[in-house]
Amino acid sequence: QVQLVESGGGLVQAGGSLRLSCAASGRTFVVYAMGWFRQAPGKERDFVSSVDRSGSLTNYADSVKGRFTISRDAAKNTAYLQMHSLKPEDTAVYYCAAGGLAPNASAYPYWGRGTQVTVSS
Repeated sequence: QVQLVESGGGLVQAGGSLRLSCAASGRTFVVYAMGWFRQAPGKERDFVSSVDRSGSLTNYADSVKGRFTISRDAAKNTAYLQMHSLKPEDTAVYYCAAGGLAPNASAYPYWGRGTQVTVSS
């Protein structure tokens, strides 16, 4: 139904910024809420942020609130996660997902394969 591909990950110093992108296939992008999750080595996958299908309603994990911004561009079939003031504890593989708005993985039937974000101190 939909395929997702993340990009924009990399190595950044603490305090720096990165913008992750999630490109979705097809014209059905706008019918799904979009979410970002992350998974650090040896840890479970955690919710980061989500945005509803209109782009109006957003939700953030407490750990990233005030530092990260989620957005979407329907014309480009792309969702974004703008990350500022990055910390070493933000280091993880970041995944985008399409589906519901809830802060848990079970609400999202479609997933990208992830992009690595590494924050050095």
